[in-house]
Amino acid sequence: MTAADTTSTPLGDPSSADRGTRSRAWAVTGLLVVFMMINFADKSVLGLAADEIRADLDLSATEFGLANSAFFLLFSVAAVVVGVFADKVRPTTVILVMALLWSVAQVPPAIGGGLALLVGSRIVLGAAEGPAFPVAQHTAFSWFPDHRRNLPGALVTLGITLGVITAAPGLTWVIDHHHWRTALWVLAAIGLVWAAVWHFFGGTGTYRTADAPRAHGDAAEARTGAPAPEAAGERVPYRRIFATPTWLAVTAAYFTCYWAVALMLVWLPSYLRNGLGYSSSEAGRLVVLPWVMGAVVLLAQAGITGWLMRRGVSTRWARGGVGGAALALGALACLGVPLVDGSGAKTALLAVGMGLGGSYAAVAATTVSELAPPGRAGGALGVMNAVVTTAGLAAPAIVGVMVDRQGPGGYQNAVIVTGAMLLVGGLLSATLVDPARDRARLRA
Repeated sequence: MTAADTTSTPLGDPSSADRGTRSRAWAVTGLLVVFMMINFADKSVLGLAADEIRADLDLSATEFGLANSAFFLLFSVAAVVVGVFADKVRPTTVILVMALLWSVAQVPPAIGGGLALLVGSRIVLGAAEGPAFPVAQHTAFSWFPDHRRNLPGALVTLGITLGVITAAPGLTWVIDHHHWRTALWVLAAIGLVWAAVWHFFGGTGTYRTADAPRAHGDAAEARTGAPAPEAAGERVPYRRIFATPTWLAVTAAYFTCYWAVALMLVWLPSYLRNGLGYSSSEAGRLVVLPWVMGAVVLLAQAGITGWLMRRGVSTRWARGGVGGAALALGALACLGVPLVDGSGAKTALLAVGMGLGGSYAAVAATTVSELAPPGRAGGALGVMNAVVTTAGLAAPAIVGVMVDRQGPGGYQNAVIVTGAMLLVGGLLSATLVDPARDRARLRA
């Protein structure tokens, strides 16, 4: 039996103040951070090689945008199916299979071929990567009670940022010196190495997404002869969860965040090169700035949220309010881009705006995890992720059309559209998100 087949005793249980258990929880969290790093390195490689791919395959901006949108064609469907599946089985094996598929999907376009093969491989890669974030969050949360989930949730989300920060300079160098197809081989090898490590050291904890571990609910049922409150909550239909103001608002806010993320992944390197006049190497370095900003915001949000919750502030403000404020500030920075002159000033506002705008994922995951009854969190997270990632299907194609029709000005107009969307998302989060209220209604 490997370590991946085992589970731990819940953290916080008085019978298990075991340091090894705590170390295991953080070790698994660390592996999931790297998992998300690889996930977003896979996503970012085409954006980093946009000009080279377009020249090599003779693609217009619209065609290149559609090729990137193909990544999200099955992304959402896979997120729903695997998200619901994760409520029924331990996700350890699911994560391993996803990582292996990522590596396999990189091989065909790395060998050669044209646009059709590139699009086909991205569709397969998108289907394999679609469930990654909700399943990774669900797995990390299984090691921690609710009041300790802000930091691990933020760290797993931080893997998104770290993936681009570490990949952008390195992959840009590989693309510039060894061709863009070589970069795909590098990503395939990294994915295989991670899968081997996860097979031996990964695992799932015993905390459920409710406040109490499964064993507590089972014991309550045994003592009373009636289902525990958590067990009763498992029978809440998904449609009731999806109809709550909290789920609707947090999903809409996260959609605007993901739009900003898709724009950064696919078109920001080209904007820096073709819209703001930077060289390829300069763009490869500067493209990490919004992601660095996002990392700082993620950690700050986790700290502020945890600090507020420890002082009794409701998650309406600690999660919905803090997350909404970050989106609104990001919106203001994006909307300010056309109001300043010079590449330096525009780049600075882009870094702040996109960094703040792309920071909502951890808020969304922890909020839905708090809202959903036991046995429903994986599905609730998966469906939210499925809806949200349709932004990745739309944004690359729409911005590609804007660039073909408007030239370099299309990039800046895309940033303005993103700012307006972020402002709406921030307002929805700050005014409608209240997981404690809606959870109580679901239980009633």
